[in-house]
Amino acid sequence: MKYWAFLILLIAAGPCAADEPVILVVGDSLSAAYGIERERGWVRLLAERLERSGSDWRVVNASISGDTTAGGLSRLPALLQRHRPELVLIELGSNDGLRGFGFERIRENLGRMIELSRQAGARPLLIGGRVPPNYGSTYAEAFHELFRTVATEQGVPLVPFLLEGVAQDFALMQADGYHPTAEAQPRLLGNVWPVLRPVLDQSDPAANRRSNPKNSGS
Repeated sequence: MKYWAFLILLIAAGPCAADEPVILVVGDSLSAAYGIERERGWVRLLAERLERSGSDWRVVNASISGDTTAGGLSRLPALLQRHRPELVLIELGSNDGLRGFGFERIRENLGRMIELSRQAGARPLLIGGRVPPNYGSTYAEAFHELFRTVATEQGVPLVPFLLEGVAQDFALMQADGYHPTAEAQPRLLGNVWPVLRPVLDQSDPAANRRSNPKNSGS
């Protein structure tokens, strides 16, 4: 009897979960909250902001510390199939740059991730990165510009640099000089939000139904 009651509860809960539009974040240590409590990372802060606003969006953080564009590309098909997101935030490439991977390889991987997201019915958003200045100004600027090139070619929204206003402030960076502190996480979200917000407004099925009540019965 208990089994059947539990099964009924699962069936009843299923459609509600399926109706929630999903934001899938595929990133590296900067989105995986490396070195701090995961609950204090910018991705979790995004989820909390959406919850407070009464939004239906659910945030899935599939970020892994140390991941590269190749790693993200290999993981993406299964993630798309499992979570069926409306939006995919791609925050990868910094580890590629730190390891000196070729720009064309990074560009192809990011482009393919964008294509796969679209094929799955999701809208992609790209988050750019930088490498430290000790890599040389020419390489560093070319690497940063790579993200803008991909975003322009693919026609996707771009957050130019996740650590804007943070990487330059030693007080907001961990001792390794690469990862932001917990105190810096709201600033990271602040860099993402102005680009993400218009995409959310355009993509949220519930918001569209609210703004077009005549269509709600169709």
